[in-house]
Order: sequence, then C-alpha cells, then structure tokens
Amino acid sequence: MLRLAIQKSGRLADETLALIRACGIGFAPTTSARLRTRATNFPLELLFLRDDDIPAVVADGTADAGIVGQNVLVEAGFSPLLLDPLGFGRCRLALAVPREDAAADVQALAGQRIATSYPRLLADYLATNGVTAEIHPLSGSVEIAPSLGLADAICDIVSSGSTLAANGLREVATIFTSEAVLIGAAAPSAEAAAALAQLRFRIRAVQRARRHRYILLNAPDAALPAVRALLPGLKAPTVVPLAEPGWSSVQSVVPEETFWEVISQLEAAGAEGILVVPIEKMIG
Repeated sequence: MLRLAIQKSGRLADETLALIRACGIGFAPTTSARLRTRATNFPLELLFLRDDDIPAVVADGTADAGIVGQNVLVEAGFSPLLLDPLGFGRCRLALAVPREDAAADVQALAGQRIATSYPRLLADYLATNGVTAEIHPLSGSVEIAPSLGLADAICDIVSSGSTLAANGLREVATIFTSEAVLIGAAAPSAEAAAALAQLRFRIRAVQRARRHRYILLNAPDAALPAVRALLPGLKAPTVVPLAEPGWSSVQSVVPEETFWEVISQLEAAGAEGILVVPIEKMIG
C-alpha cells in the first residue's frame, strides 16, 4: 500500500485530486472531517494533511510520498525529497512594497522590515543579493503587515497579483517560482516503491497528453509533402488515402506550445477540415 499525503484544503487540493482521478484511480467521496481514504482500484491510501506538514511526514516515513507546493518543500528544508514537477499550482514568491513606496528593486529594501511566511527562502535570497534586512515572520495575512505598521515590505506567494493590488501593494522582485511537486520518502517498502513507480508512470502519461493535441485533416495529395513536413508526430504522421481520388486523410500529434502556429501553416499548405481532439493519456 502506497501512502500519499496530499493537501486537505487549499490552493492545490482540487487539482491534486483531479490528477489522481485522471490517472484512473478511484476513491470514495471524501468530506472535510475525513482525513484518510483508500483507493478502490489501486494500492493507494490518501492522507489529507496541512500542506506545511506534508514534507515532514514524508521525510520521517509516515507517508511514502506526497504532493505539495515546491515553495513549502524548500522552505521546510526537504528539497532532496523532490521526485517530479507536476505542472499545476504555479505561483511565485515575490517581494512587494506599498504602492507609493519608491523602492525599485531588492537593494532598496536594505535595512527595511520585511514580513513573510517564508523566512528561509527570503533569507537565502537576501544573502545571495548582499542585502541585509529585518525578517519579520508571520503565519498568514502577510499583505496587511505594511498598513498595520508591522513591516515596510512583504514577501509572499503571488498568483494573479489581485490580492497585492487590493491591499495597495506592488511587486518589486520575484525571489522564487513554484509549482506542485511529487515527493518521496528515502526508503519506502518494496510494495510502496512498486506502487509509486506505477503512479509516476501514470502521471507522466497524463502530463504528456495534456501537452499535446491530436489532429485529423484532409489534404490534396499534391500538398502532402508540405503537410508532412509540418507534422512529424511521434514518429511520422499517419496518411490514409480517401475515397475521393487525389485526397488523403492525415493524422498526427502536435505539441500544445506550437499548436496554433502549426494549424495556420497547415491551412496555408492546403489542409482542409482540420479536427482537433484532446488526448486522454499518452504512453511512450
């Protein structure tokens, strides 16, 4: 049985459960009062914890693996536990000052008081940049610190920046970028290690599928060389003659980051009737 610690509630909770379901793993519906549940079709037990507790329970072997924000992992000092980035929950740890403050960079914060829930990451960043400042640790509601006179600046997690703006703050510098990561214990049991390897395999298949699109199109045979050059696919595009002479159907896989550019080029090359299909899993 693989014991996987995940966030009970918060920024990563819903996306973590969605990823596990996308891996074909089912489990009974959970409630806020339930702190553990077992999968119905995979040797997995989910432990619902506070995100700050996840690195420690994986490090001491209470859980075999966990999903947590990289910012939490590094702040707790457990970076060696990291196995895989998961591609969701992206955010940044940023320095911010009151909107009217003239500070333009981190150097301007020398000698200032900075409130944060991430004193380790902030201290490392300040040291790297040769800046001496007073770090004022807070467990939450960091954005309100300047308006209460507790600090001159803050260092906190930012996603859209709307919370900073609502509290009259503006960013000065990004000190760390983060996303959800899978972490693993140093010495899991053989059974847990095997289940974790299978889970990682499934996660990679889901991630790869999300980064690609499957397309089908029709093209005149005269345009096939140009179309094929635009569609390498996994090895090469699939080309099938249509019932109408002189035309073929082409099927391929296109990376998400180049999708729109490729589609435009295909149309220019003579492709017609382009269909785009999401991929559920992508193996190999």
